[in-house]
Amino acid sequence: MSVDEDARWLEWVTKQFESIAGDDKEIDIDEFKTALKVKESFFAERFFALFDSDGSGSISLDELLKALDLLIHGSETDKLKFLFQVYDVDGSGSIDPDELRTVLKSCLRESAISLPEEKLDDLTLALFESADRDNSGSITFEELKAELENFPEVMENLTISAANWLKPPAVDQKKRRAPRYLTRAYWQNNSRKLFFLCVYAVLTVLLFTGAMLQHHHGGSWFMVAKGCGQCLNFNCTFILVLMLRRFLTWLRATWVVRVFPLDQNILLHQIVGYAILCFTLVHTTAHIFNFVQLSEHSGFRLWEYLLTTRPGVGWVKGTASLTGVVLQLFIFLMVLCSSTFVRRSGHFEVFYWSHLSYVWVWSLLVVHCANFWKWFLVPGLIFLLEKIVGIAVARMGGLHIVEVNLLPSKVTHLVIKRPEFFHFKPGDYVYVNIPEIAKYEWHPFTISSPPEQSDSLWLHIRSMGQWTNRLYEYFRQPEREELSPKRLAASLRNRRELTRAQEELFSFTNCNGAVASNENDAVELMMYRQNGSPAPPTSESPSPAETLPDGLEPAERGEAPPIREVSAKFGENHRFCNIKCYVDGPYGTPTRQIFTSEHAVLIGAGIGITPFASILQSIMYRYRMRKQNCPNCNYSWCENIKDGEMLLRKVDFIWINRDQKSFEWFVSLLTKLEMDQADEEPEGRFLEMHMYMTSALSKNDMKAIGLQMALDLLAKKEKRDSITGLRTRTQPGRPEWGKVFQKVSEENKGKVHVFYCGAPALAKTIKAQCERFGFNFYKEHF
Repeated sequence: MSVDEDARWLEWVTKQFESIAGDDKEIDIDEFKTALKVKESFFAERFFALFDSDGSGSISLDELLKALDLLIHGSETDKLKFLFQVYDVDGSGSIDPDELRTVLKSCLRESAISLPEEKLDDLTLALFESADRDNSGSITFEELKAELENFPEVMENLTISAANWLKPPAVDQKKRRAPRYLTRAYWQNNSRKLFFLCVYAVLTVLLFTGAMLQHHHGGSWFMVAKGCGQCLNFNCTFILVLMLRRFLTWLRATWVVRVFPLDQNILLHQIVGYAILCFTLVHTTAHIFNFVQLSEHSGFRLWEYLLTTRPGVGWVKGTASLTGVVLQLFIFLMVLCSSTFVRRSGHFEVFYWSHLSYVWVWSLLVVHCANFWKWFLVPGLIFLLEKIVGIAVARMGGLHIVEVNLLPSKVTHLVIKRPEFFHFKPGDYVYVNIPEIAKYEWHPFTISSPPEQSDSLWLHIRSMGQWTNRLYEYFRQPEREELSPKRLAASLRNRRELTRAQEELFSFTNCNGAVASNENDAVELMMYRQNGSPAPPTSESPSPAETLPDGLEPAERGEAPPIREVSAKFGENHRFCNIKCYVDGPYGTPTRQIFTSEHAVLIGAGIGITPFASILQSIMYRYRMRKQNCPNCNYSWCENIKDGEMLLRKVDFIWINRDQKSFEWFVSLLTKLEMDQADEEPEGRFLEMHMYMTSALSKNDMKAIGLQMALDLLAKKEKRDSITGLRTRTQPGRPEWGKVFQKVSEENKGKVHVFYCGAPALAKTIKAQCERFGFNFYKEHF
C-alpha cells in the first residue's frame, strides 16, 4: 500500500472501531461477535482471543490495528500462522484430529451445510491424513503450510470477515468506457429487439403524422388528439397480437424468429402497454383543450362535452366522451395492477382480475372510435379462435393429478396423466387450473418432464405466492378420503412391487460379496433393473441416490426402458391421488433455440432449473441415441454427428442455490444424467455440471479454508460431492462470471448461446457478461 492508502486505511479502521467500541473505547466479546456477523461463536471467540494480545478480555484500538495490519498487510507466512493458531485450539503448537473436527464442525455451521456425524468424521480424516505427512498423529505448522500449497487459490486473498469488513471501500479507478448501449456487442446481441423497436417507432410516427395531416382543418389540439387516436387504434390491436401464445409458438418454428424478437413478447407487450397509457393521456388532454376552445363558441359548457352526450360527439349516439372517460380509468387501472409491486407482493389475483377488463376495453373502443373495428377484426378473430381452442383442449382432456410429492424447499411436484394428443417441446410451459385450489385461476408453469416421457407430465412448483402456497398446504394436510379415493389400491400395488424387488434383491450379491437387505436397496434395485445396470448399490456400498427424496429412471422409449418415478415411502410427502385439473398449452419459450445451438450454457437460479429439467432429460435422450459401444470392451463414446434435431456439441449446466436444502429436490435427476455419460470421451464430457451454493463461505475465508479443503479431498477420494452426492463438486459462493465465460469461450465448441431462468437482477449481470464475450443471451419469459 502507498502512504495515502495507509493513511486512508488507518482513518477508516479508527472510525469503524469507534462505532463499535462505544464510550469505553474497548471492544468486548459481545460487541466483537456483533461486528463480525458470524453464525458460529467458535470463530468469534478464537479470533477475539488472538486479537486480545494482552489477555485483558477486551480489544483496544492498538490491538485491533496490530492484528488487522497482519491480516491485510502481512505476508503469507504471517497469515498462515494466524490460521494455524485458530485451528490450534489448546495452544499446544500442533493440531490433533479432535481439534480439527471441532473446527470443521464450526465451519459447516458457518456455511449452513448439514452433514451427518459420520460424514464429518470422513472429512476430518481426509484432511488430517493428507496434512499429517510424517504420520505423527498431529499437524505441525510446516505440514499445514505444505498442505495449503496444494490449494494455490486459497492464498490469493486470504482474509476473515473482520479484516474484509474493516478494509476501506476500494476507490473506483476504472477507465472510462463507452456506455453499454453504444457497444458493438450490445447491438449484436439485441439486434432483433432493436430492429423491432425501430420498425415500431417508424410505424408509430407515420400513423401519427398521417392522422394529423388528414384532420388539419380542426385545429392543432384536434390534430394531436386524432394522431394519438390513430396510434391507439394500432397499439390496442397490436398488444393483443403479442399475447397470441399459440400463434407465436407456431411462428417460432418459422424464419420469423430470426428477424423479430418473438422470445421477448412479454417485454414488448409491456412496452406497448406503457405506450397505450402515454397515448391515452395525450389523447385525452388534447381533447380537453379542444373542448375548451369549442365551449367558447358553442352553447355547450366544458363539463357537458366531457360527461354528457348532448354535444353529440362520437359515432354511436354521441358517447365518445363518456366511453373515453371510462376507457381512461380502465387503462390506468390495468397498468397500475400490472406493476411488479402488485404481481410480486402476493397479490397476483389483483393483476389477474384487473387484466380481464381488456374485454371491456375492446368493447368500449368499438363504440368509442368509428374505425377501431377495422383494426381489430382479424386479430380479434384469431384471439377468439385461440380461446375456443384453448378451452376445448383444456376441457376435453379430462386430466387428473395422479401423484404428488412434497419436496424440500417447499416445492410441490405434480404428476399429471398425459393425454395421447398432448405434444410439446423441451422447455415449453402450460397454464394450469386446479378447481380444488382456485376455480377460476390459471397459472403458468414450465413442464419439467421430457417429451420422450409419454405417460405423464411433471410440474415442479415452488411456493412463492398465495396460489402456490395454497397448493402446497392443500397436499400437506393429512390424507383425506376425497383426496385419495384409490389410495388402498395404489398402496397394495406398490407394496407388491416393493416385495417383489426385495425378494429379488435378497438373492443378489454384488461384486464385493456384500448382500443388500433393506428397503432402500429394494427401491434402488427397481431403478437399476429397469436401467439395465449390472450392479445396484447396496447398504454396504451406498449410492448418492439413496439419500435423495425420489429416484428417477431414464426417459427413453424404444431402445431404453420407460421412465417412472419410484419412491419407497407413501405418506404425507408422497401420495397417489385423483384430482381434476385443466391444462392450457403447451406454449413455446426461448429455450427452443437450445437444440439449434452448438454450445449451450444453461443457467438456473433456484427454482429456475425447472425449464432445464425437461431440456436436460431430452438432450440426454438424444445423446444416448448417438452413443456407440465397443463390442469387445466396455468403452463407450458419443459420435459427434450433427443432425436436424440437435446440433449441440457441448452443454454446460450451471445451478445456483442459496443453501443445501435447495439442491435436494432435484439432485436425483442430475445423478442419473451424470451416470448416463461415459467417463472418457474423445472430446471430453458432453454435459458438464457446475453447482454453486451462495451461503457457503469461499476458500479464501479463514472460517472455511479447512472445510473446503476437506470437501475437495474427500470428493477426489469418493468421486462424489459430500453436499449433493454428485460427481460434480459443489462450489462455494457465487460464480465469477468473467472466469466462467472465459473458460467457455476457450473451449471453441462453436457459437455459444446462454439460456437463463431466475431472478431478474442476476439476469442483468449475466447479460452484460454475454455481451462482453459475444454470446447470445436468452431469458425465460412467460
